[in-house]
Amino acid sequence: MTPCSQKGITVHGDEKHPANRGNLCLKGQTLGETMTPDGRLLYPDVYGERCSWDTAAQHIADKFAQSIEQHGADSVAFYVSGQLLTEDYYVVNKFVKGYLGTANIDTNSRLCMASSVAGHKRAFGSDTVPGCYEDLELAELIVLVGSNLAWCHPVLFNRLEQVRQSGRKPFIINIDPRRTATSELSDQHLQIRPDSDTALFTGLLRWLAMNNYADRSFIRDGTSGLNDALAVAGPMNLRTVSTITGADENTLQAFYQRFADVHNVVTVYSQGVNQSVGGTDKVNAIINCHLYTGRIGKPGCGPFSITGQPNAMGGRESGGLANTLTCHMELHDPSHRQLVQNYWQSPTIADKPGLTAVDLFNAVHGGRIKALWIMATNPLVSLPDSNFVAEALAQCEFVVQSDVVADNETSDYAHVRLPAQAWGEKDGTVTNSERCISRQRRFMPPPGEAKPDWWAVSAVAKKLGHESAFTYQSPDEIFSEYAMLSGLENNGSRDFDISACASINQSEYDHLRPFYWPARKTLHETPVRFFADAKFFTADSRARFVATDPVVTGTAQTSDLFAGKLSLKLNTGRTRDQWHTMTRSGLAATLANHAAEPFVHIHPHDASHISLQTADLARISNGRGHCDARVVVTDTIVPGAVYIPMHWCKPFASGGKVNALTERVTDPVSRQPALKCAIVAVEKLPMAHYGFAVSTQPLNTTQLDYFAKAKCEGGWRYEFAVREPTAPRQLVSSLFDDEGLDHITYCDGDVRYSRFSFSDTALCSGFVIDRKPVVASRNWLATQLTVCHDKLTRNNLLAAIKPQHNADKGELICNCMEVGCRQLEAAINAGRGNTVQEIGIATGAGTNCGSCRGDIAAILKRCHTGTSINLHASAVN
Repeated sequence: MTPCSQKGITVHGDEKHPANRGNLCLKGQTLGETMTPDGRLLYPDVYGERCSWDTAAQHIADKFAQSIEQHGADSVAFYVSGQLLTEDYYVVNKFVKGYLGTANIDTNSRLCMASSVAGHKRAFGSDTVPGCYEDLELAELIVLVGSNLAWCHPVLFNRLEQVRQSGRKPFIINIDPRRTATSELSDQHLQIRPDSDTALFTGLLRWLAMNNYADRSFIRDGTSGLNDALAVAGPMNLRTVSTITGADENTLQAFYQRFADVHNVVTVYSQGVNQSVGGTDKVNAIINCHLYTGRIGKPGCGPFSITGQPNAMGGRESGGLANTLTCHMELHDPSHRQLVQNYWQSPTIADKPGLTAVDLFNAVHGGRIKALWIMATNPLVSLPDSNFVAEALAQCEFVVQSDVVADNETSDYAHVRLPAQAWGEKDGTVTNSERCISRQRRFMPPPGEAKPDWWAVSAVAKKLGHESAFTYQSPDEIFSEYAMLSGLENNGSRDFDISACASINQSEYDHLRPFYWPARKTLHETPVRFFADAKFFTADSRARFVATDPVVTGTAQTSDLFAGKLSLKLNTGRTRDQWHTMTRSGLAATLANHAAEPFVHIHPHDASHISLQTADLARISNGRGHCDARVVVTDTIVPGAVYIPMHWCKPFASGGKVNALTERVTDPVSRQPALKCAIVAVEKLPMAHYGFAVSTQPLNTTQLDYFAKAKCEGGWRYEFAVREPTAPRQLVSSLFDDEGLDHITYCDGDVRYSRFSFSDTALCSGFVIDRKPVVASRNWLATQLTVCHDKLTRNNLLAAIKPQHNADKGELICNCMEVGCRQLEAAINAGRGNTVQEIGIATGAGTNCGSCRGDIAAILKRCHTGTSINLHASAVN
């Protein structure tokens, strides 16, 4: 492992942890780079004026009390986050549902996994994840649906790769409209049309039934509803499924036969399934196939939802969703409400579901929500139709923001801002996708007056007169209370039970090792599989087959023209090395090496219609807004679609916010937004000058029509462009004041211009400007801010503006080992490796966290076949 250190902070994986076994992805390794006081919110403020915590808490309490008195409890709301620890989640849920008397609290995890929750409840009677990570290691067939596991869950994919390298090779099928890094490492890529997953798996159910692959005893003794599910599946023969999905009949037949023949099958799914208006039906279509074949509750078998945030599962367990109570109890169940209210001794209890994420902000926009508290999330970037969200917050009477950063899109609308503690400063627990609860321990003091989120909520609760219920002094007290409630009147009737920790003391909590739930009497060091006894949490203990609509309706459809321009379906997602809205990951220079600016993938057929080429800038727009991004022309995406990551926000790009384009349409069951169905127009963004820069200080970007900013060692790197012609020398002067510094300059008339400024031997800034997208050794130049430059070596900087500069490694593919594309191509062409593993031995690439192995596989294919493959973010290196 190559740990990363920043100011004495070195991050290592815990070799004894059952989930990662000491392995970290690059985002984990570089956490030390993000532990900086720069940009932190350090003190509470009210209407921009610094104040004490007591003053801020009193002001919040007064405003919330006023709103409730005048407009009722449902006039207030909380929007929270999977970044919260479970103890934070529990306290805020207790406060809102038990003491304010409303269920208007939802989490941004609604955006990533609510359809899985709804699908689980429909099938199992509870939000129960049946299996565990070990099942992937025991499976003979792994079906990855709508999941770029190699990039988005690289530690888990690395576990899978280790199994394959040991000699036992489970067959991997990747089902995805895009060819991703995961596709390159899979045995088969089934490239279906967007939103056709339900048809694919409904067709599989029909095929299994027609060919007698039922586990009849399991179906007879443990399920109900099969006839209704088969009735809907009846028309879904191979021809019909082929028409809907775009996959040919022979390919479908082979997939269905393999699923039927192999005993141990795990189907892993993620956002590509969940983020749809038919997301819940997609989940149940997958579960139906596992129920029909009895492949659930057994080692190496089962449907498996992979979550996206560090504590999305903890939020589900503790009641962070607007339609649930804590400990997996239900708002619609009077006995559950009574049990929780009695335990909390609260004056009230919410008796109906609250507003979910999209509906909540619709209510803010409509004036029904008067007071809103946003915790640990930036909804103006992550929610769909972000300009609408901005309008909503602009007219909200009272907005509170708890966050670690002082400046993001949401903070512009906050009346009260509260400094929260960040990773490394917080103390509590989180739960992962396989139901493993882990302790997160504080190892550094919080800056300024940053406080835990549970502490901030308790401070406001006390101001409202609820002192006796919120007397917590430390997180172990919260966890103990939570654990005790989980086992109350349970006796196995509810899945979530950690009552083995009900009497935990501070010392035991401090030394708590990872454990799996359920943990009724003892803590489990190995995971427990649910449903091995074929008993479920429904009223009759039977799993439910669900009749699923094979044709997703309600999504926008593409057409030939959109406002006179080519229209395409927008798909959104993540990049390999960035996280969510880059609040923290954007501070790590190492992580910017892979994707330094917003980009859009477009198929060559579509690009040719609008004269787009790789490295051009494009404007992607519709009636809701626009997004500007660098073009990558690639056949990894199907014609008729474009792909744009969701990370870029105000501090890092002038117009990279993709959720300005997405729709506020949701799945009718889960209320999860369909973030992958918007229709957009794409057009070239003509520019007079393009530029690349490195600088020790932030540039003045106010005059730029396009810019993207990324951290690099010693400063910042920029991509930029301007529409109107201007003298390059004047453009540089407007961006960076280099008066009094030494310069070297290269000028090719008014076409290409380079300028490097020095203070003694230190490079202060470097600019390359051209009439077309700049070609330069970007990653090499970005390292030069920390290098001493004498007069003889300064000319090397001018050489770096030429293609194929000798010092340039090319686009950095393996960030861990700092291996570039040019180095990999040289090793392949020299015959030093014909497989990903051999390339790892030759160059070191892919031998640490493993998240780049799919990229290496794509480069191998390109070198061996001469095909054009571009999985990468960089379009101009």
